[in-house]
Amino acid sequence: MLQALTKKLIPIAVVAAFAFLWPPTAPAQIFLSVRIGPPPLPVYSQPPCTMPGYLWNPGYWAYGPMGYYWVPGVWVAPPRVGLLWTPGYWAFVGGLYSWHGGYWGPHVGFYGGVNYGFGYHGYGFVGGGWSGGVFRYNTAVVNVNTTIVRNVYVDRTVINNTTINRTSFNGPGGVMAQPRPEERAWEQEQHFQPTGHQLSHMQSAQADRSQWASANHGAPAVASMDRVGGQRFTPNARMAEQQQRIGQGIERGQLSARQGANLEHREQNIHQQIHNDRQANGGRLTQQEHKQVNREQNRASQRIHEDRHPNR
Repeated sequence: MLQALTKKLIPIAVVAAFAFLWPPTAPAQIFLSVRIGPPPLPVYSQPPCTMPGYLWNPGYWAYGPMGYYWVPGVWVAPPRVGLLWTPGYWAFVGGLYSWHGGYWGPHVGFYGGVNYGFGYHGYGFVGGGWSGGVFRYNTAVVNVNTTIVRNVYVDRTVINNTTINRTSFNGPGGVMAQPRPEERAWEQEQHFQPTGHQLSHMQSAQADRSQWASANHGAPAVASMDRVGGQRFTPNARMAEQQQRIGQGIERGQLSARQGANLEHREQNIHQQIHNDRQANGGRLTQQEHKQVNREQNRASQRIHEDRHPNR
């Protein structure tokens, strides 16, 4: 039934090249309107944050040529220190469901009153905040690996009087919420478009048939990830990402040549460990070896962060 409705829906959808891409300084705009509303939000768990400074981008239903598809919730790096993520949301107005794209900015703006969970309970964000160039996480509402991410606190008062539901849109039949005065003021602030990682994350979800609502009936195969590509994140791919961070640190003057060389040497040792383990096991890593490599890479990631930000 949903697939048949989707086929009828395609001709009347108005779609931009990307559903939530706009010039960096523009306020939220509508780029997509359809006649069928999004499915309810699925229930899912949040993977732990393992990278200091990463922020949670809650999962959402996006729309493409084959109908709705689920974009998994994911930990992402903000484009710069001090910025917060305002999720996108669907709003039902005048017989159409319109998508209002998410954006980065100094404050969390209006996102339709939709309870995305994990600190996004309908208004604002209570999962943490920036302090002195460091993001501090409220572990009462977000999941953080505290052996790696140390900037944490606990404030359980923020979860009081929170309405728990799976409603995925604003408007009649959904969440009846209006922007608060401060949120209307924040609409005039400078906003920044989603990062390249966020866009590629969305595109990967659209390309995966198991994420389509017509195939999963509202229960996506992958509802959340620890980072972009997380559940398919191989040791070699993670190593490449960390080497990129080292290169960026040297380029931006955050790392000396000697520090960069030491960090690269550590990465090469991990690479050699993976190579030796695979040779001993017919080209594969055992579950225990995967865990050991992950621990080594977590320690290496923390060292990269500490060397790039020695005063934080």
